Amino acid sequence: MEQFFPFVLLALAFVLLIVLPARQRKKMQANAQALQESLTVGTPVMLTSGIHGTVAGLGDGTVDLEVAPGVVVTVARPAVMEVRTPAAPADGAPNSTGGTVDGDGDPTDRTR
Repeated sequence: MEQFFPFVLLALAFVLLIVLPARQRKKMQANAQALQESLTVGTPVMLTSGIHGTVAGLGDGTVDLEVAPGVVVTVARPAVMEVRTPAAPADGAPNSTGGTVDGDGDPTDRTR
């Protein structure tokens, strides 16, 4: 039985170094493909560079991304890292009007 021990170790090393990483890469590729297929106009996304924006248009291998009102940039599809969901403003957090939301839910003005 001792004579087969090196072969068992070799087979185990093969599984750990070749098979498991290949399965993980395949899973990551499937997730990336699903993300690309889920992109539609109006979807909020984040790029690999950390830029956030909304999909304004889809092309062959490219995505038009609106990063500010009226500012659209064209990026390669693989640059889209994840689909973002808009966060609901918490109490005291800035809202879209530039004010904050106080405890009763009414926006307060920062200039006061």
